[in-house]
Amino acid sequence: MKLLIEIKKYSPVLILMLVLFSISCKNEPKKEDIKVVENSRVDYLPYYEDESFTPHWITPGSQEEKDFHKIPDFKLINQLGDTISQKTFENKIYITDFFFTICPGICPKLAESMLKVQEEFKDDPEILLLSHSVMPSKDSVPVLKDYAKSHGVINNKWHLVTGDKKEIYALGRSQYFVENDLGVPKNIDDFLHTENFLLIDKNKHIRGIYNGLNRASMAQLITDIKALKIEN
Repeated sequence: MKLLIEIKKYSPVLILMLVLFSISCKNEPKKEDIKVVENSRVDYLPYYEDESFTPHWITPGSQEEKDFHKIPDFKLINQLGDTISQKTFENKIYITDFFFTICPGICPKLAESMLKVQEEFKDDPEILLLSHSVMPSKDSVPVLKDYAKSHGVINNKWHLVTGDKKEIYALGRSQYFVENDLGVPKNIDDFLHTENFLLIDKNKHIRGIYNGLNRASMAQLITDIKALKIEN
């Protein structure tokens, strides 16, 4: 009774504030009721199927996912002289890019970024790396082997591949969609050069595109690889 008398001394605004504060305290969630998904943006990573990189939100394992764009089979040669195909990446998640060994510009920085990914997942057999030479006539197996040694490439973890130029360029432009020149027609004489890295899941779907020159983008790639491992 005494408390009510004391409260009546104050203004109606103050009384309202006290009531609201009491309600908010009662409704404050307990720590055990708060669900936090660390570093996760969405339940599943999106899927991509063309050069616009419009995200498609598809449930993994659905019929829509099974019918979605996949990277087709290919046959290339790595720095050890071994034939590399989609069979190499069976039940694997892989990160891919395009480079050439004598590139004086962005390629050294791209190699540094890929090395960070290699270091992060060097003991994880589910994760592989794939770098395509866009100058296969110059980047022979011995050249790639020397490049691998000088750049800290772990053989059979990170595949540097050469092969038929038409096949490599067709993969880059028509399957991985790595170039940023949306809608600009290209042919085999137009040099393929890009800073983009792509994340490919175990079913050969494109699940992410990242700027290999951007630190934040590469950090997101590592986060997304870990998310994809959980999904798969």
